[in-house]
Amino acid sequence: MAVTDDIVATYRSPARVMRSVLEGERHEARALAYLLAAVFVIHIAQWPGMSRAAFLEPDVPLAQRMFAAFLAVLAAVPVFYGLAGLSHLALRAFGGKGSYFAARIVLFWALLAITPLMLFQGLVAAFSGPGAALTLTGVAVFAVFLWFWITGLRVAEFGAAR
Repeated sequence: MAVTDDIVATYRSPARVMRSVLEGERHEARALAYLLAAVFVIHIAQWPGMSRAAFLEPDVPLAQRMFAAFLAVLAAVPVFYGLAGLSHLALRAFGGKGSYFAARIVLFWALLAITPLMLFQGLVAAFSGPGAALTLTGVAVFAVFLWFWITGLRVAEFGAAR
């Protein structure tokens, strides 16, 4: 299946897709590809909101905002590796039987799977700006991310069926 098909299927059945993703080839290049694709799309998702901010506050040019945002998402890459490791260690204390690789794949896939929602959040940031709509959209995106990540961790660490 194509990655885009798997992303759409994740919204219907995250556990089934996560099992399929975990059964794929076990090499770090695949995990890194998921993470870099997610980081790239998340960066693109920020462009509409940055464009609005640059128009309303022209003292900081759009190119400067975009470069700073790119450095910020790039700097988050090691943080995601650390977060995946910590999640594996925490679940290992509760009897988890997964691996560090599985914890990375689960986290990176959850990030990649929410990129369509991140693109939507970028549009909300551009059209409505800061406010209740953007806050609610951000909360919804984070809740879906947690749903995908926790479901994936259950599958990876405990072999949970649901």
